[in-house]
Amino acid sequence: MVWKEQRFEELTTDELYKIIQLRINVFVVEQEAYYEDLDDHDQNSIHITYEEEGKLIAYARAVPPNEKYENMASFGRVIILPEARGTGLAQELLKRVIAVTKREWPEYDLFIQAQAYLQNFYGKFGFKAVSEPYEFECLPHIDMICKSDKLL
Repeated sequence: MVWKEQRFEELTTDELYKIIQLRINVFVVEQEAYYEDLDDHDQNSIHITYEEEGKLIAYARAVPPNEKYENMASFGRVIILPEARGTGLAQELLKRVIAVTKREWPEYDLFIQAQAYLQNFYGKFGFKAVSEPYEFECLPHIDMICKSDKLL
């Protein structure tokens, strides 16, 4: 069981392949969302991964301020492998990605485009909805912000 935080240039080709494969398997195949996965933000993001016995189980990327959103840091592509859901791994992943953003960009608020059904989950981490639900990448989403001084 290994947690890692890596910048893009630190990823091996095998690690990058596993990340892309997991994102496609969950978002495109499982959730039937058609979206631009390779969006040119991976190169500047910090990638948080969790592996067991060489298998990628959990993933998220922390996105620096002004990379996607003006004057705000972000994170996204949050994934837990289907067979590992309901184990508490999602909470651990969120704690780790929030810790990365606090460490790297402490003065910035954190903005996310959350899948709408996860609004209450992110709310437990201090995020507040700042939009009505809307369709994005083929799924209902909602914009949420956590002020930098409220990050857990």
